[in-house]
Amino acid sequence: MRKLSMLFAPLVFSVAAAAQSADVDRLADSVEADVIAWRHHLHQYPELSNREFKTAEYVAKFLRSLDLEVTTGVAKTGVVAVLDSGKPGPVVALRADMDGLPVPEQNDLAWRSTQRGEFKGQDVPVMHACGHDTHMAMLMGTASVLTAMKDQLKGKVKFIFQPAEEGAPPGEKGGAEVMVQEGVLKNPDVDVIFGLHISANADVGTVSYNPGGTMAAVDPFKIVIHGKQAHGAYPWKSVDPITTAAQMIMSLQTIVSRELKLIDDAAVVTIGSIHGGNRSNIIPNEVEMVGTIRTLNHAAREHVYEAMARKVKGIADSMGATAELTLPLDYNYPITFNDPALTAKMLPTVERTAGKENTILAKPVTGAEDFSFYQEQVPGLFMWLGGKPLDVPVADSPAHHTPEFYVDDSGMKLGVRVMANLTLDYMAQHGE
Repeated sequence: MRKLSMLFAPLVFSVAAAAQSADVDRLADSVEADVIAWRHHLHQYPELSNREFKTAEYVAKFLRSLDLEVTTGVAKTGVVAVLDSGKPGPVVALRADMDGLPVPEQNDLAWRSTQRGEFKGQDVPVMHACGHDTHMAMLMGTASVLTAMKDQLKGKVKFIFQPAEEGAPPGEKGGAEVMVQEGVLKNPDVDVIFGLHISANADVGTVSYNPGGTMAAVDPFKIVIHGKQAHGAYPWKSVDPITTAAQMIMSLQTIVSRELKLIDDAAVVTIGSIHGGNRSNIIPNEVEMVGTIRTLNHAAREHVYEAMARKVKGIADSMGATAELTLPLDYNYPITFNDPALTAKMLPTVERTAGKENTILAKPVTGAEDFSFYQEQVPGLFMWLGGKPLDVPVADSPAHHTPEFYVDDSGMKLGVRVMANLTLDYMAQHGE
């Protein structure tokens, strides 16, 4: 009898999931106009990292209207709401980020941003130039849908609206790392977390995913080379830190090109800034370089750490100089790592929601996301949602973090449906 029930279990789940999906579709249709209106408001009034005060008030007011248990001031401006079904089951977390960027909007929209903010002591324009406005609006829509389907839930849903994904201002801490430190994944303890990021370069109606390392770890570094100053006409009297820096830059590139197995995972070592000297005829005493490392698996990350230290010391020694390597420099992000078992388990949900033809296995990217801090603690799945209008060629689609950045409203309803169905299906599979 037990074998027979196990045989029919997938069929029973499939029928139930289809029925729930129909409810999700109906409710997503009914809330779409609200999602668009929320997105327009949030886009028109963006705020910078760790300064999302009015944004947090707007989100919290809506969540309270759903009679959810709402906590504010998490990691400074974060908002967390809990939907309790009253039935035993897992705790599913859903995350959206809230901060805008110091970018001047150049789109001709009725709801374009004209807001200003302070960044590094300067008055700057502020824009949602990475789609965080859509992330919030979609999660608000998902909260609305799941609250209406409370009787079909098994367990709890934790809605996380996170500040400072783009990085806290200098001298401050923020984002997912601080939310985790302040217990966002506890009380109730989260079992799994899902997140979506809108993409201006992927067609509306598509969802892209990648099991394992999907976005890179970020490790900024600084190298200070100490030499011996001399007149530029008498270089033999110097220990030249500029020549040493030149050799070091070229050698560091061979970590990726000659030491890592690039057919498995990409990696990047970039020197972004170099400073040394102030006159044409003086060899300076010191050179400072800063850069970034991007890796997509733990072994590569560890190898780059070891190789950086080895090469910096070896080249400095060979030139008679000394060098100090600070790695990581001031912050670092882990790898955004999609749990392979969780990804495989939830893939049928995504395919059922978006359609198999619109569910795309994507290559990993060397950009980064602090969603990775949640995934260090609990299994997580982070995916890309298409936001590019179908009539716009990819070559003409504006890049993220630019004044022309734009994603279409029509892509958000799928995001609501995906997040709601992931929650319902995971609960159905793990509910007591």
